[in-house]
Amino acid sequence: QVQLVESGGGLVQAGGSLRLSCAASGGTFSRYAMAWHRQAPGKEREFVAAISWISRSTNYADSVKGRFTISRDNAKNTVYLQMDSLRPEDTAVYYCAAAQYGTAFQHSYEYWGQGTQVTVSS
Repeated sequence: QVQLVESGGGLVQAGGSLRLSCAASGGTFSRYAMAWHRQAPGKEREFVAAISWISRSTNYADSVKGRFTISRDNAKNTVYLQMDSLRPEDTAVYYCAAAQYGTAFQHSYEYWGQGTQVTVSS
């Protein structure tokens, strides 16, 4: 059983930056593809970014390409989401997810964190 704990959310002005972290425990982190999803109020959860388990290939939603960067540190069992040039429409709860032996183009994930709130003011 893998546990995922997100951190780093908060309130930021438009144009600012935040870095989210997701710490994993209970499994062999390097074997998992990792992803970030988000859910805004009144909307469905949507994919943001993912990184594969072995090749470290990445995949991004069109809405965040060029602004967000996903990375991982297997020594620290942590995946990051660097968010730059934030916009009010990026406001959402951000969730970390894991899929064993997954690619950066996973459609389903086995484990989810509890989420961290990101609020971008205009």
